[in-house]
Amino acid sequence: MENQTFYVSGLNFSCKRCSACCRHDSGFVFLSENDLENLTIALEMDKDSLLKVYCRWVTDWKGDTVLSLKEKSNKDCILWDDGCTVYEKRPLQCITFPFWESIISSSEVWEITASDCAGINSGKLHTPLEISGFLKARADNPIIIKERGEL
Repeated sequence: MENQTFYVSGLNFSCKRCSACCRHDSGFVFLSENDLENLTIALEMDKDSLLKVYCRWVTDWKGDTVLSLKEKSNKDCILWDDGCTVYEKRPLQCITFPFWESIISSSEVWEITASDCAGINSGKLHTPLEISGFLKARADNPIIIKERGEL
């Protein structure tokens, strides 16, 4: 759960658009209904085509089957091509990074994440209120969970 103790004065972060979080490492970009809507606009595709071309069902850490973006064979995000091809309409998970509950759970986890992200601990100071807003946005836009029997 959210632990504001270590970031009572806020946390610095500005995305360097280095794409380190988008490439070379396997991972999941979980999607909400709002994400799907934004991606259909950005990619100029209908929802069914978007799901077939860009999405996959995966098992998350809780054992739920959830919707995620696919990866290329080299582990890059399927939407990465010399940068994010949908940056202005990218999924909320990407927008709110690194202000995820798992990352801001402690200063130790924050610093471990900083070792892989040049934007952490540099740039804009985000207040605890802003950080809470990122967490709320994630809570208000739940990821899509596959119901039993759903294709």
